[in-house]
Amino acid sequence: MATTADFKNGLYLNFNGKPCSIVWFQHVKPGKGPAFVKTKLRNLENGRILENTFTAGAKIETINVERRPYQFLYKDSEGYNFMHEETYEQISLGEELIANPDLMKEGQHVEMMFVADEERCLTCELPTYVEMEVTYTEPAVKGDTASTSALKEATLETGAIIMVPLFINQGDRVTVNTEDRSYGSRVK
Repeated sequence: MATTADFKNGLYLNFNGKPCSIVWFQHVKPGKGPAFVKTKLRNLENGRILENTFTAGAKIETINVERRPYQFLYKDSEGYNFMHEETYEQISLGEELIANPDLMKEGQHVEMMFVADEERCLTCELPTYVEMEVTYTEPAVKGDTASTSALKEATLETGAIIMVPLFINQGDRVTVNTEDRSYGSRVK
């Protein structure tokens, strides 16, 4: 158990039965009345931001959250299968726990967040940028940039579709930002 005096950014706590982390907090001591702490909490299960006010000195339940390195093996009818990089233990996750699963290719390294006491996986995070090959894209037509934006659709080796600049051709390797699915750069 901890109190509001122990608050710091990144502290993991159990809020209304859900694992959350503190994104922002502020101790407030008004002129009259008791002190309180305003907070913004991120729900670790769905990523939503919650705002809450705690009275100063209130007791909170902290939780242990661990980040563990895993490697993506393959996808089957039961879900996505991963192997722990140090213990070689294998687990299977549903698609809802993985952000942008179509940007994952076999052998890729990911990081998973677990509630340590329950051994329950909360999220599976891909690296910020991944390198992929463009398997299909329409050829650019000279003069296209005058009337439309200078982007076109491209299908990647995993089947994901992203928007890329007109100079990208079929067979090029590109980096993709996994957070917003945007084109990063062309790989030489």
